[in-house]
Amino acid sequence: MLYDTAQDWREAPRKRVLFYGMSGLGKTYLSNMLREAGGWFHYSIDYRIGTRYMGELIADNAKAHAMQVPFLRDLLLTDSIYIGSNITFDNLAPVSTYLGKPGDPAKGGLPIAEYTRRQEQFRVAEIAALRDTAHFIARAEALYGYPHFICDTGGSICEWVDGDDPDDPLLTELSNHCLLIYLQGTEAHTEALIRRFDRAPKPMAYQPEFLAAAWEEYLSTHDIAPTDVDPDAFIRWTYARALAHREPRYEAMRKWGITLPAADVAGIRDAADFEDLVARALDNDARAT
Repeated sequence: MLYDTAQDWREAPRKRVLFYGMSGLGKTYLSNMLREAGGWFHYSIDYRIGTRYMGELIADNAKAHAMQVPFLRDLLLTDSIYIGSNITFDNLAPVSTYLGKPGDPAKGGLPIAEYTRRQEQFRVAEIAALRDTAHFIARAEALYGYPHFICDTGGSICEWVDGDDPDDPLLTELSNHCLLIYLQGTEAHTEALIRRFDRAPKPMAYQPEFLAAAWEEYLSTHDIAPTDVDPDAFIRWTYARALAHREPRYEAMRKWGITLPAADVAGIRDAADFEDLVARALDNDARAT
């Protein structure tokens, strides 16, 4: 790891961390808190995806819908209006809206082929954004003078890596530059996430093999045609399965860094609390070995 001991961590003039884990367990909360404390650069993977790697796709999708409206079509064709996404750290809706949901077009669903194509675009974009981490570490210090760095990842990082492979190229690269920190939830957290998702289902990214299997199982068990699938019903049905699929993949990644229980993360109030919690985790790892 980048910091082998608590002392290494406390004495490091440049602290570099990467947060990963299920959505809703504190990644962005911690990132925002540290950024506001000063001295920490916040690199959001989802923001990078939406602005650098999928920005044009998102804007073109919005334009394609606008072109179906005669009034807007004429304005677009004469360059009289501009359409773009207003992505911020706190509003990443354009990315999830572009990903969409598969199913009945009358209910806002996408054909499964188009949905799968967008999923692949996201996979490529997320891997590219993760590989940009080292560039942003250097940029944050050289351009802005930030000594410390946070990589705030999306919930789907575990889909593109193999934590059990000691030579996994992406994990190797990331761990060379950051201390990987797993924010670990409990069964109660998982149940709360499922309840929250059920109230407001939103698009998410899936490993291709998992998505293909889930789609076929849903069609078979519900005896339904692809074009008749209720998009929200499908992603609600899939969500708990997706979390169960991801859990062992997150667990396999733990050996690449340290683990912070979400309950402990919830008690962090400032940068000093965070640094202490990381130091204790490193101490515990050292004693365990």
